Amino acid sequence: MSIARKLVAVAATGFVAASLAACSSGSSSAEGGDVDCNVGISMPTRSLERWINDGEQLEKLLKDDGCTVDLQYADNKTSEQISQIQNQIAGGAKILVVAPIDGKVLSPVLKEAKTQDAVVISYDRLINGTENVDYYATFDNYRVGQLQGEFIEEQLGLADGEGPFNLEPFAGSPDDNNAKFFFSGAWDVLTPYIESGQLVVPSGKAPASDDDWASIGIQGWASDKAQAEMDNRLSSFYSGDEKVDVVLSPNDSLAIGIEASLKSAGYTPGEDYPLITGQDADKANVKAILDGEQSMTVWKDTRELGQKVFEMIQSIVAGEDVEVNDTETYDNGKKVVPSYLLEPQVVTKDSVQEKLIDSGFIKASDVGL
Repeated sequence: MSIARKLVAVAATGFVAASLAACSSGSSSAEGGDVDCNVGISMPTRSLERWINDGEQLEKLLKDDGCTVDLQYADNKTSEQISQIQNQIAGGAKILVVAPIDGKVLSPVLKEAKTQDAVVISYDRLINGTENVDYYATFDNYRVGQLQGEFIEEQLGLADGEGPFNLEPFAGSPDDNNAKFFFSGAWDVLTPYIESGQLVVPSGKAPASDDDWASIGIQGWASDKAQAEMDNRLSSFYSGDEKVDVVLSPNDSLAIGIEASLKSAGYTPGEDYPLITGQDADKANVKAILDGEQSMTVWKDTRELGQKVFEMIQSIVAGEDVEVNDTETYDNGKKVVPSYLLEPQVVTKDSVQEKLIDSGFIKASDVGL
């Protein structure tokens, strides 16, 4: 059993127990009295649609509740994120909500935050290498990858012995702690079929284990880099009659680049078009799903994540215990960070209307409906 699978087994146990009686962990800075609702929100970039949605939604919830809010986007530059957090601390932020670009480099600035008694919530991505992070709110990231792997398994009939199929796997940005969980969840499902020969990786870009995921990682989750990588694989390993049957893409940004590469190589939607996975339910990708250019996306309703972080902040401000449902899984190298995990969902062409449009997550007009 892989390390990631063991972790997720523990997480699942914690999750079930928490549904009966939520664990709680109070912040020392919140003990004994209220905390000023002065909140600094640090998001990694505006280049991905989901971070814009996350930041603006949380900002609105907090402002509507009377909080002072400073929302910043760091253009995927760690130095800029550090500088923005320093400015938020100087501006009197007592609560910091940080979605890190690189979870390993924030230790010094968060140590500075603690000298001001600020409470730190790691948002979606885990902040590593520091004791100065109080809570973590995210989706079950291993489960995201599992859903992608299980979708491939089911659609190709792998459990029934079908194959062989040509697979090209991709992984997310090496500096994003979540990327290893996404890959591990999918790879643990798919590895037995690679070992049996039902899945073949012509490019050779098949990590030997979960721990080697970064060897096929795409820095910054960049669509253009994913497109260039897919271009290279197609030109180098698919020059004859061989065709790609399935692409494991960990998120929608990479999927867009992969789809552009396939299109330029002459692939068109239809019976022989590859299965392509994704994550985030970005509007362009939902349209691609409706057009047959992408097979699925794993939807993480970021409204739920924003709502949960808002509730955490309300508890901190009131000096109350903060609700978490996992106190064992997310070890950042210095501590196990008390976490709240939310459940992701698969969206396919058949469920776009019900899950995304009817729920108000996107408008029908945004995806050509």
